[in-house]
Formats: sequence, structure tokens, C-alpha cells
Amino acid sequence: QVNFFLLLFTISFSGETRYNKDKILQGQGVDEPLSATGFRQADAAGLFLSNVKFTHVFSSDLLRAKQTAAAILGKNRFCKDLEIKYDARLRERKYGVAEGRPLTDLKAMAKDAGEQCPSFTPSGGETLNEVRERGRDFFEFLCQLAVELEQKEHGKPGTPGRSSGASGEQFVFPWTSHCSEVELSSEDSGSSTVLDANILVVSHGAYMRNWIGYFVSDLNCTLPANLTKSQLSSVSPNTGVSHFIIELENGNLLKPKITCVCLNQDTHL
Repeated sequence: QVNFFLLLFTISFSGETRYNKDKILQGQGVDEPLSATGFRQADAAGLFLSNVKFTHVFSSDLLRAKQTAAAILGKNRFCKDLEIKYDARLRERKYGVAEGRPLTDLKAMAKDAGEQCPSFTPSGGETLNEVRERGRDFFEFLCQLAVELEQKEHGKPGTPGRSSGASGEQFVFPWTSHCSEVELSSEDSGSSTVLDANILVVSHGAYMRNWIGYFVSDLNCTLPANLTKSQLSSVSPNTGVSHFIIELENGNLLKPKITCVCLNQDTHL
């Protein structure tokens, strides 16, 4: 029996912009660069993850996320030259007429409509279901990528699994003692273990909260024992790091096993 593993890192929020600081909605229509604080946060996240060897990096194509991803890779010991792939599916939720306006305006719009703010959709904005569909589509794309990588490597004669010949320092996770090969093998009762992809994803706060909701409610993601409901539903701090392990048993894309190692980690800030 062969189990495929996809290790997925998410920077659930790009670094700070001046709009973040002033509590103004950016969404997709306001493409603001990082502030000086935002660049410091992104550099700190990069140092925090500097000993992690990523196989792939994906980022929202909005400027604040692109700058965050570039800063993180710039601090990495192993993959400074890794190509960052920009994907519109990772964009922040679209807030329509509320973009560029204070968050208090959105709350007022929701109140006038008799709705709660998180679930309220302003005119021209995306519904939560539409955002979740984007997240689902991107996640399934990542799972398919991992399976294709394993199949491609498996077809090469004499090629070892990615984790079997790798240096341990390539998979140093700064917030946990988790080890890519030893710990996964022990969970699988000696079955073959392959680390197919170690992926950095840089996105946005509201998008990531929705994506994590999809992991939990639709895919039964296993959460850390000490995680509270309020922590689960809260928006990540700027450059907060979440780490998920995805297991695709025998390449089964329909039943991924997801374990959340940490959520919105911010000890680097």
C-alpha cells in the first residue's frame, strides 16, 4: 500500500497595507502595496520559514500577496529562485461596492439588510459560497498536482521517494517537532511514505477563513486539541502561518485526510 502525502503551508494573510491599518476593505478592487510594517512582517515570516524547502509556491495575484511571497522566498535557505505561480483563485473575497470603504460601512450595509456582517454580500460582491467554490477548486488542483508528481517520479527507474533521500534539514518546521518521514511512517504502520509536495500558499484573511471552513465542515479536517471555536472562526493576523498535512491514500482525490498542525501561528511577529 502506498500513501501519497501533500504538505501544505498557508500564509493565510499577506503582510499589512495602510488600508489594513485604517480598517478599509481592499477585496480585489484595491491593489495596495505592503506598508513598511507589512514588509517587516513578510521578512519575519521568511526568516521563520527559512529552513523549509518548498517544492512549489503559489500566491494570489494581488500585489500585497505577491510582495509577501517574494519576501518569504528571499529569506529561504533552499529555494530563493523557485518560481512563484500566481493564481486568481487565491484572491481575497470580492466586496463589490464596499471596496475602498471603511469596514464600518460594510457593517452598516449588513445591518440595513437585516443580515450578519460575515455572511452579508454587498452589491457586486462574492457570496461566501462563491469564495468557497474557488477554494475548493484550488485545493483539488493541489491534490491532483501531488498525485501527478508521485506518478511521474514512480515511473522513473531507480528513483527514490522524495522524502527517502532528502536531508532532514529540508523539512525543519519551526513550530513543531513534526518530521516529514519518520512521523508519517509511524502513523502508517510501516507502509511506504512519499512526500510529494511541500507547498507554500500566500493568500488573504477572509479567503483563508472560508477555505479553512471548507476543510473543517466538508472534509472533516482534524484540528489541534487546544484550538477554540473563536480561534477557528477568527481572521488570521497579517502573515499568520497555518500548516496542514494532506494524505491521499492510494491517490484517492475524493477522500483526502487533512490534519491541521497549527492555525494562524504568529510567534514570528
